[in-house]
Amino acid sequence: MKLSTTIGFSGDPAKLAKRARDLESAGIDRLWGGEIYGFDLVSTLAYLAGQTERVELMTGILPVYSRSPALIAQTAATIDALSNGRFVLGLGTSGPQVIEGWHGVPFVKPLGRTRDTIEICRKVWSGEKVTHDGKAFSLPLPADQGSGLGKPLKFMNRVLRADIPIVVASIGPKNVELTAELANGWQPIHFVPDRFQQVWGESLEAGRAKRNDELPPLEIIAGGSVALGQGPHVTEAREAARAHIAFYVGGMGAKSKNFYNDLFKRYGWEEEAERIQDLFLSGKRAEATAAVPDEYLDLSMLCGDEGYVRERLQVYKDVGVTHLNVDPQGENPLEVIEKIKAWSE
Repeated sequence: MKLSTTIGFSGDPAKLAKRARDLESAGIDRLWGGEIYGFDLVSTLAYLAGQTERVELMTGILPVYSRSPALIAQTAATIDALSNGRFVLGLGTSGPQVIEGWHGVPFVKPLGRTRDTIEICRKVWSGEKVTHDGKAFSLPLPADQGSGLGKPLKFMNRVLRADIPIVVASIGPKNVELTAELANGWQPIHFVPDRFQQVWGESLEAGRAKRNDELPPLEIIAGGSVALGQGPHVTEAREAARAHIAFYVGGMGAKSKNFYNDLFKRYGWEEEAERIQDLFLSGKRAEATAAVPDEYLDLSMLCGDEGYVRERLQVYKDVGVTHLNVDPQGENPLEVIEKIKAWSE
């Protein structure tokens, strides 16, 4: 397995550059970041393209509602050129709270918008004139929806790669099926490898059955916090992960629409998901966090003695994870990465 990890930008470019170079030296193969409603991810990765040499740079994720498909394609081609072919386009839908609350765009047709974005990006990179008739986008815009002056256009420059890898972050059954059909890679969240097949097996199989033979095998990017040995750092890592999942299962969405709560139920923690959400939405965050089952932490994290962690790594390999995403904890996170890198090869 290759290794990936997330990198965030706090506003200090010197610290960002140093951290990226340190992670690259420690053996990280892919760096990725998120974009919600803070610093934009595109500028951050464009900066890192000039601060690193080997590591891949991925948007994880670029919301398909925040930019037009053509602009996403232009952005990907630009960062790919700046990084000399090290860019991976990570896409996702985000959720209604962010898309409608921050971008002011209706959260509609998520599957159609994702499919259209992927297809339009690949058409742009082909260098041919772009025409598209999809469920969410039509290019050029039909005359009855605009001035009628739109015409097919093609990318003005020569792209470095026409096959820039596309990774989709998805957890819903239909979205995962679409991912397995169209994307180069899949980035799930809150991954539990032991329950992988029962939750996503059917969707992945259905998508792969429709997959173009010209596409390479689907990459899977998944993992979690890593804390080796015993001591306070392990406890702290577990409690941080407990609070993180409580926030997503309890508060990321409304009572009637929370994708992460639905996922937790599909894993088999139905009563726990209901309890976490009820407590969180009633303002009892500490109680909601305490309601996260230890079993979830045991199965979703790489925490404990080195021998145990090496055994758990094999579980990820067995279910087909190609890029282990790690969040190293402890006094020397780079040393943790180096160990995991050696064990993963």
